[in-house]
Formats: sequence, C-alpha cells, structure tokens
Amino acid sequence: MLKKLLAVSVLATTSGAVLAEDKATMPYGLSFSGNAAITTDYRFRGVTQNQSDPALQAGFTLAHESGIYVGLWGSNVNFGTVSPSLELDPSIGYATTLESFSSKPVLDVGVVYYNYPSSSDLNWTEFYGKLTFADVFGSGDSLLTNINYTNDYAAADTSSWNFTAGYSIPFSDTGFGGVAGLGYTVVDDKNKYAFGGDDNYIDWKVGVTYGFKSIEGATAELAAVGTNIDTKKMSHAEERGVETGAVFTLTKTF
Repeated sequence: MLKKLLAVSVLATTSGAVLAEDKATMPYGLSFSGNAAITTDYRFRGVTQNQSDPALQAGFTLAHESGIYVGLWGSNVNFGTVSPSLELDPSIGYATTLESFSSKPVLDVGVVYYNYPSSSDLNWTEFYGKLTFADVFGSGDSLLTNINYTNDYAAADTSSWNFTAGYSIPFSDTGFGGVAGLGYTVVDDKNKYAFGGDDNYIDWKVGVTYGFKSIEGATAELAAVGTNIDTKKMSHAEERGVETGAVFTLTKTF
C-alpha cells in the first residue's frame, strides 16, 4: 500500500496553482501570475512524490476581477515501479474577500485534477475550500485553513478528507520569516487505501524563509517535513519518503 501512497498521494503544502502576489494586468479584467521552483524533495502532505530526489516545478494562474480563476501546476515525479514522470494539475476556482467580517478573510473554493499524462489510471479529482486570514497575531502574518474532499482518493475508489492549517510570519524587516503547517488526512476504506496500515495520518512542516531583496519575488525556504505514518514494514527508501526530513526550496513568483 505504501508504494501506492508514494505513487498517487500528489502541498500544496502544497500542489496546485499558486496565486502570485504580483499580477500582470491584462484587458477585460484579467490578470496573469506564475511561479517557478526547484526543491530538494517534492512532498505532498508530508509524503515524497519523487523518491526523495529534487524536483522542478511551475504554476500559472489566469484570474478575472470577478474572482474566477483557472490554473495549471506541474512537477516531475518518480514513483519507482509506477510509470509516470510528470504531474500536471489543472484547477478552477473562485476567490473573494469576505468584507462583512472584520478580519476580512479571503475565501477560495475550487476543484483540482491530479493528472499524470502517461498514466491516466492514476488521475483523480479533489474539491477544496480555503480561508486565509491576515495579521492574525502580528503585522504581516498569515493563517491558512484548508479543507479538501474527494470520493476517489489517489484513484483508489475511496472517499477522503484532508484538513490543513498553515501559518507564516515575517521576522521584522530582516527578510527572514517562519512557516509552520499541520495536516490530517483520512480515508473511508483502508482496505482500498492505507497509510502504513492505518486509515489516517498526520503531516507537519516547520521552517524558515528568506526573501531576496535584490531579486523581486525570489524566496528561499528550509523546512523540516514529515508524517506519523508507521514505517515498520517499509524499505529504507519508503521510510525516508514519509519520515521527517529537511527540504530546501527556491521559488520565484512573477
């Protein structure tokens, strides 16, 4: 079951298109944004998607001033004995600021399709809802809460829920910041899909970030990422893919 998990448990922290802070203005109320990254390990909800090897990633979003957007995000993957080498995830959603609340959180709802062009039998769809709060505990910080649901988790014909909370905060004006995240994933039928023999697991992330002042939109992140998945019956490579490990990522938004 773990090999199945490594193969199709495709973030973010983070897969899916990410809205960049700076958007290129276009006609008809449209805007375009994107991001590119290189990371030492593509971890999806704490689990490696490329045998703990580096990955190149990129995402693009086309948004309308009404709040509707479409996105596309991609990364190289390596699932060992399973064939796909590319993940390409289209998404569509709607984002809006809830002005009636004093904290003015941003609501983002949509659907993402985890797509493997060379292995369509691994494809699956997930619905998501996110609330992002700014300046929660201090100036410039951000709290993200995320709920995901699918009736075909990892193409295994079983329903699943994922709950995630993420927090980021700048360290004054030094360019450095802190990030932390905690997630919980559960499936309805562990006979169809299991996490080290269980129907649920927890993942986490704790790290530091740095924004390069000389390169607009460029950031670096060093984080400890892991899960509580039972590794007793796993090979060394499988253990490495779910246990806590250091992940370094360079990102450029545009």
